Amino acid sequence: MKQTPVQKNEMLEVHFEDVTHDGSGVAKVDGYPIFVPNGLSGEKAKIKVTKVNKNYGFGRLMEILSASPNRVEAPCPIYYQCGGCQLQHFSYEGQLKAKEKQVRDVLERIGKLENVTVHPVLGMEDPWRYRNKAQVPVGEEAGRLVSGFYQARSHRIINMEACLIQHEQNDTAIQIVKDICQRYDISAYKEETNKGILRHVMTRYGYTTEDMMIVLVTRTPELPHRKQIVKEIVESIPAVKAIVQNINPKQTNVIFGEKTKVLWGSEVIYDYIGDIKFAISARSFYQVNPKQTKILYEKALEYAALSGEETVIDAYCGIGTISLFLAKKAKKVYGVEIVPEAIADANRNAQLNGIENVVFEVGKAEQVIPQWYKEGVQADVLVVDPPRKGCDEALLDTILDMKPERVVYVSCNPATLARDLRILEDGGYKTLEVQPVDMFPHTGHVECVALITLI
Repeated sequence: MKQTPVQKNEMLEVHFEDVTHDGSGVAKVDGYPIFVPNGLSGEKAKIKVTKVNKNYGFGRLMEILSASPNRVEAPCPIYYQCGGCQLQHFSYEGQLKAKEKQVRDVLERIGKLENVTVHPVLGMEDPWRYRNKAQVPVGEEAGRLVSGFYQARSHRIINMEACLIQHEQNDTAIQIVKDICQRYDISAYKEETNKGILRHVMTRYGYTTEDMMIVLVTRTPELPHRKQIVKEIVESIPAVKAIVQNINPKQTNVIFGEKTKVLWGSEVIYDYIGDIKFAISARSFYQVNPKQTKILYEKALEYAALSGEETVIDAYCGIGTISLFLAKKAKKVYGVEIVPEAIADANRNAQLNGIENVVFEVGKAEQVIPQWYKEGVQADVLVVDPPRKGCDEALLDTILDMKPERVVYVSCNPATLARDLRILEDGGYKTLEVQPVDMFPHTGHVECVALITLI
């Protein structure tokens, strides 16, 4: 086996040449990369090598010898323990530039796309307190309930009183629920033994409506002292409109189980993106940053360039968020999504807004869209908003067969976006421009909207 130029536990002085999407500095020793959390480009530092692989290693930051002008004091007191954020030590302006560079780099490296216009990232004026949903595991320490995000690369809960990227209402509600459950001796779930009751607490907050939903995820169907707990939550949180229990009896770290029941109030809360109203259930997918979602969808709408005469297909339509924006400007919109509950939500949201020029269907996009094509549905514009793994290969083949004039690709993973753009380019399309949007400040994630046209 080839000898690596560094050894585990070795102390080194290094220079960080780059920064990864998750906020690790990249140093090289004789061409061998070492990834060091919390290091920034241009910095000199002392590090300790913690892990050595064949082609790369990992290190721990011991001392900064020369700091980057982009280094800032992380305002969160538990930032260096909690795994929720990765970039609070990085100035916000620096984060936006690094995310733009990340998008450019993967388009060139993975997509072999060298002449695509990548616009500067659309960031937030105030990049704090933006999340409308909190979802925290519950544990026990010294006989008390604790809740918070896991420490990076572990299942140890870092107890959290406040999270600076969550809306304050979520922080307050979680503390209240935790205190109430503590008073009634509700035990925390232990994954290693599959014992205990309370697994997670989830809160959703409607920014525009100020509605709140509380979801208690339990291992057991019964929640001891349920009536008293519900009564105290209602009395303590005036904004609450829905209290829901989800039951997950399995020995797993997957959050939700199959069964959900309403304990009090409604099964949904409401929120608006722009002038479109959405009903959001406990398990609905709904973007967590409503301000940036509006910017993202407006850009998708701009790229779709609708005149009112077009037929649009929205693959991976979810609860109809993008579809309903498109429907206001298009002749007809067809949405497809594999999750039946999401399609039920999409139909409900269309009805809620009096939008009638949409059709939603449950199924795999790569199966449903060819069937529509056979039935005479010819898309002028096709919109895709796939999960992190990108578009299914069969869907990309379908796009190349149908040949819509314009494809608008909304992506939450620049690497799979680059891969899919290469496939579309090889099939006769041209990527004109990519607009990154910072949906998740202080984390390594960046969303993009790409405009692709048929040559």
